[in-house]
Amino acid sequence: MIVVDIETSGLYPEKHGIWQIGALDFYNPENTFLEEARIDNEDQVEVGALKVTGKTSAYLRNIGKQSEKQLLKHFFTWTKTAKIKNPLCQNPQFDLGFITYKARKYELNYPLHHRAFDLHSIAQLRYSQLNGELLLKENHSDMGLSKILEFCGLEDNRKEHSALEDAKLTAECFSRIAKGISLFSQYSHYKVPGYLKWY
Repeated sequence: MIVVDIETSGLYPEKHGIWQIGALDFYNPENTFLEEARIDNEDQVEVGALKVTGKTSAYLRNIGKQSEKQLLKHFFTWTKTAKIKNPLCQNPQFDLGFITYKARKYELNYPLHHRAFDLHSIAQLRYSQLNGELLLKENHSDMGLSKILEFCGLEDNRKEHSALEDAKLTAECFSRIAKGISLFSQYSHYKVPGYLKWY
């Protein structure tokens, strides 16, 4: 299972670019991928995206970096190292929506399976099983990654978003919800909550 997260210059694949991809193989979590690219000349940059990542527009357009097409080629080659090709994301519609859109743009073969695991839905299901209701705010789901981390007994210490760090946190939370155990030693000092342990 390929846990993947991306950093982009905005919210819409037809207007914005991918500048960072982070991923890991859930069943071999030391097998990771992290690369950056310059966004395409026509890609726009949203101020909000810069605030989340702490980067500048100049950083995202650095001509010394590989192109988005090269970034995707390298990522797609790396995915061959994972036995199970189903992706796992915190928000597959966003991450995979961008990746599939750009793959079509650059005429690249998309190697991931079309069935994806959605951490948001998995966390909401477990939360509702335990609490008898979904975690909602203003009539919509309030189960973002920060809330999932809290639900899984972790702290959100991210000052800036990084694709590989977010992929690791996604994998860690999935492991705690699905298996009741920590996946990475770097998070093991945060105890798995009793309500997530499988006895």
